[in-house]
Amino acid sequence: MKSKANTTTTPDSPKRASDADANVAPTPDAPCVLQVLPRLETGGVERGAVDMAAALVQAGWRAVVVSAGGVMVREVERSGATHVTLPVDSKNPLVIYRNIARLTEIIRRHGVDIVHARSRAPAWSARSAARRTGTPFITTFHGTYNFGTPLKRWYNSIMTRGERVIAISEFIGQHVVEAYGLDPQRLRVIPRGIDVAAFDTSRVSAERVVQLARGWRLPDGVPVVMLPGRLTRWKGQVVLIEALARLGRRDLCCLLVGSDQGRASYREELEHLIRARGLEGVARVVDHCRDMPAAFKLADVVIHASTDPEAFGRVIAEAQAMGRPVIATDHGGAREIVRPGETGWLVPPGDPDALAAAINEALSLDGDRRLAIAEAATANVRERFSRERMCADTLAVYAEVLAAT
Repeated sequence: MKSKANTTTTPDSPKRASDADANVAPTPDAPCVLQVLPRLETGGVERGAVDMAAALVQAGWRAVVVSAGGVMVREVERSGATHVTLPVDSKNPLVIYRNIARLTEIIRRHGVDIVHARSRAPAWSARSAARRTGTPFITTFHGTYNFGTPLKRWYNSIMTRGERVIAISEFIGQHVVEAYGLDPQRLRVIPRGIDVAAFDTSRVSAERVVQLARGWRLPDGVPVVMLPGRLTRWKGQVVLIEALARLGRRDLCCLLVGSDQGRASYREELEHLIRARGLEGVARVVDHCRDMPAAFKLADVVIHASTDPEAFGRVIAEAQAMGRPVIATDHGGAREIVRPGETGWLVPPGDPDALAAAINEALSLDGDRRLAIAEAATANVRERFSRERMCADTLAVYAEVLAAT
Protein backbone atom coordinates (compact mmCIF):
# COMPACT_ATOMS: atom_id res chain seq x y z
CA MET A 1 0.00 0.00 0.00
CA LYS A 2 1.44 3.33 -0.99
CA SER A 3 1.83 5.98 1.66
CA LYS A 4 1.89 9.77 1.43
CA ALA A 5 2.46 12.27 4.17
CA ASN A 6 -0.70 14.14 3.29
CA THR A 7 -3.15 11.29 2.91
CA THR A 8 -4.92 12.14 6.18
CA THR A 9 -5.71 15.67 5.06
CA THR A 10 -9.24 16.69 6.02
CA PRO A 11 -11.02 18.44 3.15
CA ASP A 12 -12.23 21.97 3.46
CA SER A 13 -15.96 22.57 3.24
CA PRO A 14 -16.88 22.63 -0.45
CA LYS A 15 -17.96 25.89 -2.00
CA ARG A 16 -20.55 26.20 -4.74
CA ALA A 17 -19.38 24.60 -7.96
CA SER A 18 -20.04 27.86 -9.79
CA ASP A 19 -17.57 29.79 -7.63
CA ALA A 20 -14.62 29.18 -9.95
CA ASP A 21 -12.78 32.24 -8.70
CA ALA A 22 -12.87 30.81 -5.17
CA ASN A 23 -10.98 27.64 -6.14
CA VAL A 24 -8.03 26.79 -3.94
CA ALA A 25 -5.01 26.13 -6.17
CA PRO A 26 -4.01 22.56 -5.27
CA THR A 27 -0.38 21.85 -4.51
CA PRO A 28 1.40 19.00 -6.32
CA ASP A 29 1.31 16.85 -3.18
CA ALA A 30 -2.38 17.52 -2.44
CA PRO A 31 -4.56 14.38 -2.26
CA CYS A 32 -5.85 13.30 -5.67
CA VAL A 33 -9.11 11.50 -6.47
CA LEU A 34 -9.67 9.74 -9.77
CA GLN A 35 -13.32 9.31 -10.78
CA VAL A 36 -14.13 6.82 -13.55
CA LEU A 37 -17.44 6.69 -15.44
CA PRO A 38 -18.51 5.64 -18.96
CA ARG A 39 -19.26 9.02 -20.55
CA LEU A 40 -19.88 12.64 -19.64
CA GLU A 41 -23.26 13.18 -21.27
CA THR A 42 -26.28 14.42 -19.37
CA GLY A 43 -27.49 12.33 -16.44
CA GLY A 44 -27.30 11.80 -12.70
CA VAL A 45 -24.10 9.76 -12.71
CA GLU A 46 -22.41 12.40 -14.85
CA ARG A 47 -23.69 15.34 -12.82
CA GLY A 48 -22.45 13.76 -9.61
CA ALA A 49 -18.97 13.25 -11.06
CA VAL A 50 -18.77 16.83 -12.36
CA ASP A 51 -19.97 18.31 -9.08
CA MET A 52 -17.47 16.25 -7.07
CA ALA A 53 -14.59 17.21 -9.36
CA ALA A 54 -15.38 20.88 -8.74
CA ALA A 55 -15.77 20.35 -4.99
CA LEU A 56 -12.40 18.61 -4.79
CA VAL A 57 -10.61 21.44 -6.56
CA GLN A 58 -12.36 24.03 -4.42
CA ALA A 59 -11.26 22.17 -1.29
CA GLY A 60 -7.62 22.23 -2.42
CA TRP A 61 -7.49 18.63 -3.60
CA ARG A 62 -6.61 17.42 -7.09
CA ALA A 63 -9.26 15.83 -9.28
CA VAL A 64 -8.96 13.60 -12.34
CA VAL A 65 -11.94 12.31 -14.28
CA VAL A 66 -11.68 9.49 -16.81
CA SER A 67 -14.47 8.92 -19.32
CA ALA A 68 -15.03 8.31 -23.02
CA GLY A 69 -15.87 12.00 -23.40
CA GLY A 70 -19.08 13.95 -23.85
CA VAL A 71 -20.67 17.37 -23.60
CA MET A 72 -19.83 17.79 -19.91
CA VAL A 73 -16.05 17.44 -20.34
CA ARG A 74 -15.82 21.20 -20.61
CA GLU A 75 -17.44 21.59 -17.18
CA VAL A 76 -14.87 19.27 -15.66
CA GLU A 77 -11.98 21.20 -17.18
CA ARG A 78 -13.44 24.60 -16.32
CA SER A 79 -13.59 23.56 -12.66
CA GLY A 80 -9.82 23.05 -12.65
CA ALA A 81 -9.97 19.26 -12.76
CA THR A 82 -8.21 17.10 -15.34
CA HIS A 83 -10.11 14.98 -17.84
CA VAL A 84 -8.58 11.98 -19.60
CA THR A 85 -10.40 10.32 -22.49
CA LEU A 86 -10.36 6.51 -22.52
CA PRO A 87 -12.82 3.95 -23.94
CA VAL A 88 -14.11 3.09 -20.46
CA ASP A 89 -17.67 3.01 -21.77
CA SER A 90 -16.97 -0.26 -23.58
CA LYS A 91 -18.28 -3.57 -22.22
CA ASN A 92 -16.00 -5.53 -24.53
CA PRO A 93 -13.90 -7.79 -22.23
CA LEU A 94 -10.76 -7.14 -24.27
CA VAL A 95 -11.18 -3.36 -24.02
CA ILE A 96 -11.91 -3.63 -20.30
CA TYR A 97 -8.70 -5.63 -19.88
CA ARG A 98 -6.64 -3.12 -21.88
CA ASN A 99 -8.05 -0.27 -19.80
CA ILE A 100 -6.39 -1.75 -16.70
CA ALA A 101 -2.93 -0.81 -17.95
CA ARG A 102 -4.15 2.58 -19.13
CA LEU A 103 -5.71 3.41 -15.77
CA THR A 104 -2.66 2.08 -13.91
CA GLU A 105 -0.48 4.53 -15.84
CA ILE A 106 -2.88 7.40 -15.06
CA ILE A 107 -2.89 6.54 -11.34
CA ARG A 108 0.89 6.58 -11.23
CA ARG A 109 1.33 9.66 -13.41
CA HIS A 110 -1.07 11.80 -11.35
CA GLY A 111 -0.22 10.33 -7.95
CA VAL A 112 -3.83 9.25 -7.39
CA ASP A 113 -4.76 8.53 -3.76
CA ILE A 114 -8.33 7.23 -4.28
CA VAL A 115 -10.03 5.58 -7.24
CA HIS A 116 -13.79 6.18 -7.33
CA ALA A 117 -15.78 4.11 -9.84
CA ARG A 118 -19.31 5.19 -10.73
CA SER A 119 -20.37 2.48 -13.20
CA ARG A 120 -19.86 -1.24 -13.72
CA ALA A 121 -17.80 -1.62 -16.89
CA PRO A 122 -15.16 0.95 -15.92
CA ALA A 123 -15.23 -0.34 -12.34
CA TRP A 124 -13.80 -3.69 -13.44
CA SER A 125 -10.79 -1.99 -15.00
CA ALA A 126 -10.47 0.59 -12.24
CA ARG A 127 -10.46 -1.96 -9.41
CA SER A 128 -7.69 -3.99 -11.04
CA ALA A 129 -5.65 -0.84 -11.63
CA ALA A 130 -6.21 0.23 -8.03
CA ARG A 131 -5.01 -3.15 -6.77
CA ARG A 132 -1.90 -3.01 -8.96
CA THR A 133 -0.96 0.35 -7.48
CA GLY A 134 -2.11 -0.20 -3.91
CA THR A 135 -4.67 2.59 -4.21
CA PRO A 136 -7.91 2.61 -2.16
CA PHE A 137 -10.96 1.82 -4.30
CA ILE A 138 -14.51 3.02 -3.64
CA THR A 139 -17.74 2.87 -5.66
CA THR A 140 -21.06 4.63 -5.95
CA PHE A 141 -24.12 2.42 -6.50
CA HIS A 142 -26.49 4.48 -8.66
CA GLY A 143 -29.28 1.99 -9.43
CA THR A 144 -30.72 -1.44 -8.79
CA TYR A 145 -29.42 -2.94 -12.06
CA ASN A 146 -30.88 -6.07 -13.59
CA PHE A 147 -29.55 -9.18 -11.84
CA GLY A 148 -31.81 -11.94 -13.17
CA THR A 149 -28.97 -14.38 -13.94
CA PRO A 150 -25.91 -15.49 -11.93
CA LEU A 151 -23.62 -13.98 -14.58
CA LYS A 152 -25.40 -10.63 -14.40
CA ARG A 153 -25.28 -10.63 -10.60
CA TRP A 154 -21.55 -11.35 -10.72
CA TYR A 155 -21.01 -8.54 -13.25
CA ASN A 156 -22.97 -6.10 -11.07
CA SER A 157 -21.13 -7.18 -7.91
CA ILE A 158 -18.05 -5.17 -8.85
CA MET A 159 -19.95 -2.16 -7.48
CA THR A 160 -19.95 -3.76 -4.01
CA ARG A 161 -16.19 -4.35 -3.89
CA GLY A 162 -15.10 -0.92 -2.82
CA GLU A 163 -13.54 -0.28 0.56
CA ARG A 164 -16.53 2.01 0.90
CA VAL A 165 -19.71 1.70 -1.16
CA ILE A 166 -21.77 4.87 -1.53
CA ALA A 167 -25.51 4.43 -2.18
CA ILE A 168 -27.47 7.39 -3.54
CA SER A 169 -30.51 6.69 -1.35
CA GLU A 170 -31.59 4.54 1.60
CA PHE A 171 -33.59 2.50 -0.91
CA ILE A 172 -30.43 1.67 -2.88
CA GLY A 173 -28.46 1.04 0.30
CA GLN A 174 -31.01 -1.51 1.49
CA HIS A 175 -31.05 -3.11 -1.96
CA VAL A 176 -27.26 -3.52 -2.01
CA VAL A 177 -27.21 -5.12 1.43
CA GLU A 178 -30.10 -7.47 0.71
CA ALA A 179 -29.33 -8.41 -2.91
CA TYR A 180 -25.53 -8.62 -2.71
CA GLY A 181 -24.84 -9.29 0.96
CA LEU A 182 -22.75 -6.14 1.40
CA ASP A 183 -21.42 -5.61 4.91
CA PRO A 184 -23.34 -2.55 6.18
CA GLN A 185 -20.12 -1.34 7.82
CA ARG A 186 -18.76 -0.53 4.35
CA LEU A 187 -21.94 1.23 3.20
CA ARG A 188 -22.37 4.99 3.19
CA VAL A 189 -25.70 6.50 2.10
CA ILE A 190 -25.23 9.89 0.44
CA PRO A 191 -28.35 11.14 -1.38
CA ARG A 192 -27.90 12.87 -4.68
CA GLY A 193 -27.72 16.61 -4.42
CA ILE A 194 -29.30 19.30 -6.56
CA ASP A 195 -28.25 22.86 -7.25
CA VAL A 196 -30.54 24.68 -4.83
CA ALA A 197 -29.27 28.03 -6.06
CA ALA A 198 -30.49 27.29 -9.60
CA PHE A 199 -33.77 25.81 -8.34
CA ASP A 200 -34.74 28.82 -6.26
CA THR A 201 -38.01 30.47 -7.19
CA SER A 202 -36.76 33.90 -6.09
CA ARG A 203 -33.98 33.70 -8.70
CA VAL A 204 -36.21 32.75 -11.63
CA SER A 205 -37.29 35.94 -13.34
CA ALA A 206 -40.79 36.60 -14.62
CA GLU A 207 -39.28 37.10 -18.09
CA ARG A 208 -37.98 33.52 -18.15
CA VAL A 209 -41.37 32.15 -17.16
CA VAL A 210 -43.26 34.30 -19.68
CA GLN A 211 -40.88 33.34 -22.47
CA LEU A 212 -41.41 29.65 -21.73
CA ALA A 213 -45.18 30.01 -21.47
CA ARG A 214 -45.27 31.77 -24.85
CA GLY A 215 -43.06 29.14 -26.42
CA TRP A 216 -45.42 26.42 -25.22
CA ARG A 217 -48.50 28.53 -26.08
CA LEU A 218 -50.08 27.96 -22.71
CA PRO A 219 -53.64 29.15 -22.16
CA ASP A 220 -54.20 31.89 -19.62
CA GLY A 221 -55.91 31.37 -16.31
CA VAL A 222 -55.77 27.57 -16.00
CA PRO A 223 -53.59 25.52 -13.62
CA VAL A 224 -50.65 23.61 -15.08
CA VAL A 225 -50.02 19.95 -14.25
CA MET A 226 -46.56 18.87 -15.33
CA LEU A 227 -44.80 15.52 -15.67
CA PRO A 228 -41.11 16.06 -16.48
CA GLY A 229 -39.10 13.07 -17.67
CA ARG A 230 -37.78 11.47 -20.81
CA LEU A 231 -40.41 9.72 -22.89
CA THR A 232 -40.05 6.13 -21.84
CA ARG A 233 -42.86 3.86 -20.67
CA TRP A 234 -41.76 3.31 -17.09
CA LYS A 235 -41.83 7.06 -16.44
CA GLY A 236 -45.61 6.74 -16.24
CA GLN A 237 -46.92 9.13 -18.88
CA VAL A 238 -49.67 6.64 -19.76
CA VAL A 239 -50.75 6.47 -16.11
CA LEU A 240 -51.09 10.25 -15.99
CA ILE A 241 -53.14 10.38 -19.20
CA GLU A 242 -55.50 7.74 -17.81
CA ALA A 243 -55.72 9.68 -14.54
CA LEU A 244 -56.70 12.85 -16.42
CA ALA A 245 -59.41 10.92 -18.26
CA ARG A 246 -60.83 9.77 -14.93
CA LEU A 247 -60.54 13.25 -13.46
CA GLY A 248 -62.83 14.59 -16.15
CA ARG A 249 -61.70 18.21 -15.79
CA ARG A 250 -60.96 20.47 -18.71
CA ASP A 251 -60.00 23.53 -16.70
CA LEU A 252 -56.32 22.62 -16.63
CA CYS A 253 -53.33 22.18 -18.89
CA CYS A 254 -51.19 19.05 -18.58
CA LEU A 255 -47.67 19.03 -20.04
CA LEU A 256 -45.61 15.88 -20.58
CA VAL A 257 -42.17 17.44 -20.76
CA GLY A 258 -39.35 15.34 -22.16
CA SER A 259 -37.40 14.19 -25.18
CA ASP A 260 -38.36 10.98 -26.94
CA GLN A 261 -34.60 10.36 -27.51
CA GLY A 262 -35.40 8.81 -30.86
CA ARG A 263 -38.32 6.73 -29.55
CA ALA A 264 -40.82 8.39 -31.87
CA SER A 265 -43.21 5.44 -31.69
CA TYR A 266 -43.82 5.93 -27.95
CA ARG A 267 -44.44 9.65 -28.43
CA GLU A 268 -46.96 8.82 -31.16
CA GLU A 269 -48.60 6.30 -28.83
CA LEU A 270 -49.00 8.96 -26.15
CA GLU A 271 -50.46 11.45 -28.61
CA HIS A 272 -52.89 8.82 -29.89
CA LEU A 273 -53.96 8.00 -26.31
CA ILE A 274 -54.56 11.69 -25.58
CA ARG A 275 -56.88 11.87 -28.60
CA ALA A 276 -58.56 8.57 -27.73
CA ARG A 277 -59.36 9.77 -24.22
CA GLY A 278 -60.75 13.06 -25.49
CA LEU A 279 -57.99 15.11 -23.89
CA GLU A 280 -57.02 17.27 -26.85
CA GLY A 281 -56.64 20.80 -25.56
CA VAL A 282 -56.01 19.44 -22.06
CA ALA A 283 -52.84 17.34 -22.35
CA ARG A 284 -49.93 17.46 -24.74
CA VAL A 285 -46.36 16.35 -25.18
CA VAL A 286 -43.65 19.02 -25.34
CA ASP A 287 -39.97 18.48 -26.03
CA HIS A 288 -37.08 18.57 -23.59
CA CYS A 289 -36.88 21.87 -21.71
CA ARG A 290 -33.56 23.65 -21.18
CA ASP A 291 -34.88 25.86 -18.39
CA MET A 292 -36.43 23.52 -15.86
CA PRO A 293 -36.46 26.05 -13.00
CA ALA A 294 -38.75 28.25 -15.12
CA ALA A 295 -40.80 25.20 -16.09
CA PHE A 296 -41.33 24.27 -12.46
CA LYS A 297 -42.29 27.84 -11.62
CA LEU A 298 -44.98 27.58 -14.32
CA ALA A 299 -46.40 24.41 -12.78
CA ASP A 300 -49.13 24.28 -10.15
CA VAL A 301 -48.57 20.57 -9.56
CA VAL A 302 -45.61 18.36 -10.54
CA ILE A 303 -46.14 14.66 -11.18
CA HIS A 304 -43.61 11.85 -10.74
CA ALA A 305 -45.47 8.78 -11.99
CA SER A 306 -42.69 6.21 -12.51
CA THR A 307 -44.03 2.67 -12.50
CA ASP A 308 -40.63 1.21 -11.55
CA PRO A 309 -38.95 2.38 -8.36
CA GLU A 310 -36.33 5.04 -9.00
CA ALA A 311 -33.03 5.07 -7.16
CA PHE A 312 -33.53 8.68 -6.11
CA GLY A 313 -35.94 10.97 -7.96
CA ARG A 314 -34.13 14.15 -8.95
CA VAL A 315 -37.26 15.74 -10.47
CA ILE A 316 -39.02 15.49 -7.11
CA ALA A 317 -36.22 17.28 -5.28
CA GLU A 318 -35.90 19.98 -7.94
CA ALA A 319 -39.65 20.65 -7.97
CA GLN A 320 -39.80 20.80 -4.19
CA ALA A 321 -36.83 23.17 -4.10
CA MET A 322 -38.99 25.45 -6.27
CA GLY A 323 -41.84 25.13 -3.76
CA ARG A 324 -44.09 23.08 -6.04
CA PRO A 325 -46.53 20.48 -4.66
CA VAL A 326 -45.42 17.05 -5.89
CA ILE A 327 -47.40 13.86 -6.40
CA ALA A 328 -45.06 10.86 -6.61
CA THR A 329 -45.40 7.10 -6.72
CA ASP A 330 -45.02 5.34 -3.40
CA HIS A 331 -41.83 3.37 -3.91
CA GLY A 332 -38.08 3.72 -4.31
CA GLY A 333 -36.27 6.92 -3.47
CA ALA A 334 -39.46 9.00 -3.71
CA ARG A 335 -40.41 7.86 -0.21
CA GLU A 336 -37.32 9.58 1.16
CA ILE A 337 -38.02 12.93 -0.48
CA VAL A 338 -41.81 13.36 -0.23
CA ARG A 339 -43.37 13.71 3.20
CA PRO A 340 -47.03 12.81 2.66
CA GLY A 341 -49.38 15.52 3.84
CA GLU A 342 -46.50 17.91 4.44
CA THR A 343 -44.58 18.35 1.18
CA GLY A 344 -46.75 16.39 -1.25
CA TRP A 345 -48.55 13.12 -1.90
CA LEU A 346 -47.54 9.51 -2.49
CA VAL A 347 -49.81 7.28 -4.58
CA PRO A 348 -49.56 3.60 -5.53
CA PRO A 349 -47.59 3.01 -8.74
CA GLY A 350 -49.67 2.45 -11.87
CA ASP A 351 -52.92 3.54 -10.18
CA PRO A 352 -54.66 6.22 -12.29
CA ASP A 353 -57.61 6.49 -9.90
CA ALA A 354 -55.39 7.34 -6.93
CA LEU A 355 -53.38 9.73 -9.07
CA ALA A 356 -56.55 11.48 -10.26
CA ALA A 357 -57.75 11.93 -6.68
CA ALA A 358 -54.38 13.38 -5.62
CA ILE A 359 -54.35 15.79 -8.57
CA ASN A 360 -57.82 17.00 -7.70
CA GLU A 361 -56.78 17.54 -4.07
CA ALA A 362 -53.60 19.38 -5.08
CA LEU A 363 -55.49 21.69 -7.42
CA SER A 364 -58.00 22.45 -4.66
CA LEU A 365 -55.41 23.80 -2.20
CA ASP A 366 -56.13 27.23 -0.81
CA GLY A 367 -53.41 29.87 -0.67
CA ASP A 368 -52.37 29.23 2.93
CA ARG A 369 -52.09 25.47 2.47
CA ARG A 370 -50.15 25.86 -0.77
CA LEU A 371 -47.73 28.26 0.94
CA ALA A 372 -47.26 25.85 3.86
CA ILE A 373 -46.41 22.99 1.47
CA ALA A 374 -44.03 25.21 -0.50
CA GLU A 375 -42.15 26.29 2.63
CA ALA A 376 -41.90 22.75 4.01
CA ALA A 377 -40.80 21.31 0.68
CA THR A 378 -38.15 23.94 0.10
CA ALA A 379 -36.74 23.58 3.60
CA ASN A 380 -36.66 19.79 3.26
CA VAL A 381 -34.63 19.89 0.05
CA ARG A 382 -32.22 22.58 1.22
CA GLU A 383 -31.50 20.68 4.41
CA ARG A 384 -31.20 17.14 3.02
CA PHE A 385 -30.66 17.16 -0.75
CA SER A 386 -28.39 20.05 -1.67
CA ARG A 387 -25.35 19.63 -3.88
CA GLU A 388 -23.24 21.17 -1.11
CA ARG A 389 -24.30 18.51 1.37
CA MET A 390 -23.69 15.69 -1.14
CA CYS A 391 -20.18 16.97 -1.88
CA ALA A 392 -19.31 17.54 1.78
CA ASP A 393 -20.46 14.03 2.73
CA THR A 394 -18.52 12.47 -0.14
CA LEU A 395 -15.39 14.43 0.75
CA ALA A 396 -15.78 13.10 4.28
CA VAL A 397 -15.80 9.53 2.92
CA TYR A 398 -12.62 10.26 0.95
CA ALA A 399 -10.94 11.59 4.11
CA GLU A 400 -12.14 8.57 6.08
CA VAL A 401 -10.63 6.17 3.56
CA LEU A 402 -7.33 8.04 3.41
CA ALA A 403 -7.09 8.17 7.20
CA ALA A 404 -7.36 4.37 7.28
CA THR A 405 -4.44 3.79 4.86
